[in-house]
Amino acid sequence: MDRSKLYRRFRTLLIANRGEIACRVIRTARAMGLHTVAVYSEADRDAMHVALADEAVLLGPARARDSYLNVERLIEAARKTGAEAVHPGYGFLSENAEFAQACLDAGLVFVGPTAEMMTAMGSKSGSKALMEKAGVPLVPGYHGEAQDEAMLAKAADKVGFPVLVKASAGGGGRGMRIVRTAAELGPAIVSAKREAKAAFGDDRMLIEKYVDNPRHIEVQVIGDSHGNLLSLFERECTLQRRHQKVIEEAPSPTLNAAQRETVCAAARKAAGAVNYVGAGTIEFVSDGKDVFFIEMNTRLQVEHPVTELITGIDLVEWQLRVAFGEKLPLRQDEIRLNGHAVEARVYAENPTKNFMPSVGKISTWRLPAETGGLRVDAGYREGDSVSPYYDAMLAKMIAWAPTRDVAIERLNRGLEDSDVRGIVTNIPFLSGLVTHPKVRANAIDTGFIERELAALTPAASAPGELELCAAVAAIVSDERTAAQADANSPWQTFGWMPVGRRQRSFAFRVGHGPELEVTLNYGSGPSTLVIDERELGFAITPRDGGFDLTLDGVKSQVAAVIDGHELYLRTRNGRFDLHWVDPFGGETEEQAGEDKIAAPLPGTVVAVLAEEGAKLEKGAPILTLEVMKMEQTLRAPYAGVLKSIKCKVGDIVQEGVELAVVEPSGE
Repeated sequence: MDRSKLYRRFRTLLIANRGEIACRVIRTARAMGLHTVAVYSEADRDAMHVALADEAVLLGPARARDSYLNVERLIEAARKTGAEAVHPGYGFLSENAEFAQACLDAGLVFVGPTAEMMTAMGSKSGSKALMEKAGVPLVPGYHGEAQDEAMLAKAADKVGFPVLVKASAGGGGRGMRIVRTAAELGPAIVSAKREAKAAFGDDRMLIEKYVDNPRHIEVQVIGDSHGNLLSLFERECTLQRRHQKVIEEAPSPTLNAAQRETVCAAARKAAGAVNYVGAGTIEFVSDGKDVFFIEMNTRLQVEHPVTELITGIDLVEWQLRVAFGEKLPLRQDEIRLNGHAVEARVYAENPTKNFMPSVGKISTWRLPAETGGLRVDAGYREGDSVSPYYDAMLAKMIAWAPTRDVAIERLNRGLEDSDVRGIVTNIPFLSGLVTHPKVRANAIDTGFIERELAALTPAASAPGELELCAAVAAIVSDERTAAQADANSPWQTFGWMPVGRRQRSFAFRVGHGPELEVTLNYGSGPSTLVIDERELGFAITPRDGGFDLTLDGVKSQVAAVIDGHELYLRTRNGRFDLHWVDPFGGETEEQAGEDKIAAPLPGTVVAVLAEEGAKLEKGAPILTLEVMKMEQTLRAPYAGVLKSIKCKVGDIVQEGVELAVVEPSGE
């Protein structure tokens, strides 16, 4: 094929994606002088990536299949705007060979490998056969074409339990199940096939020996159209949840120099088997001694920034230069490893509720500035809305330092200094994870988070004296700010009174706990706070995002957000959510109990797992929803009888809709 059709210089780039990766590509493309085109769905009209691009084209309705997965509309968007090239980002159509070919057929440069390369490496079963031929080490397993349940069961029995049932065309942990006994295999295959079909349109499965206590090691590779192929060191991605990466770092703290060279050489051999062009990742699983090929991702990875920070290479820039038809700017022996980098994925999800996705408007977005070895790749801003239609990742925080310990410290400080409100995020969970002693000691495997989940999601701490005083200070500071609208108002001065001294009482509550009272004394003379008959002198100094609270001569930084009567505080003791009890009455309690079997978010019913009239134990599965591309199983809140099912498979349900009724047994 004429390479000029595949790789040539272009001026206008369409980014066929959304969120953080679209913003990331746009920034580098613009820095290179390219004209950028964003695409968006109706749910993303006001999204950050739309605002960053030079032009933007509406694709269609919110559902991905009607917008970001619609090949015809993407090609038409390129035609309308005069785009000459398409960058697919990651996710969506980034590893879709038909899309890559459609771009070529439309005369567009596809910033990535060819359709043939994707096809060869995109099939987990096909790629394993190719790797076996190339001499790349493999995990024992079945990668055949026969897909009937009997054949898969026979293969699993031959491999030996535990096994991993995995979607052949999958990624991101979707369509993947760990199966430890033969009895679990049938239901796992049905569930994995269903999830794979919904996510990738392909329900073919493969069976692999499951490596207990495994580590996940991957190698960044990139090739050009002139036959040059490089590896850019390895990343450790062992900290995972539901087979999805949570924390990534480079280089791997597990490998020594000799092991590093061995795995990187294996990665180059794997990519060389298809004469790979573009950025890609060769993924391996390790049992602590040997590494085995898992798959190749024929695209840029979410965690590519850690590689960028240890090499000083902008991988998106290199992708674009390869797409221009240029040679890679460095040789293998010119690539240097410098320091250590760690990345955390910030998600809109609630770790204390089984990581349930969180949707809504971001009312507060405070992430630290990119200084001192800290980088933030974000796809959202204050005021943006998180919808239920797409992946819940908001941003990535990446820290670099000369050593791993310092990089982790920098990352943790960045997380601790972040405040995102209006939705629930995993930021406190991430902070707890990177400070866990076993993580610091690298004594982990891919099952670490599941085993340590209780310790990583502790109950909220009760507010102490500092937090109660900070709550009063936050209210007073907020009122002072409001009063400053009138430059002549005496109320600008905290505690101003025409004469005398007054008291003001405050009451706060955490959840459904008891009221906690604080008395403010103000007026003539110094202001004080009284808690449990203890009187404390205090003062407030405003600053960006909060204030400095001086309490009995000790000054502390406080971050504060007030939304009506709801207060969020971050002090040296952690994060706290308090409710300011209305002093004029009118308090209402949330009546939606946890016994209600309702849709936690908008989603699609993909399975009904129990029949009406069935006797259920507490925790028994009732039905499964697909929410934000992940399956969520709703379970019986207590022992009882399933009185009714109010939905059927295929129903699209809205948040809060009751889906089933369980009548308690009364025991």
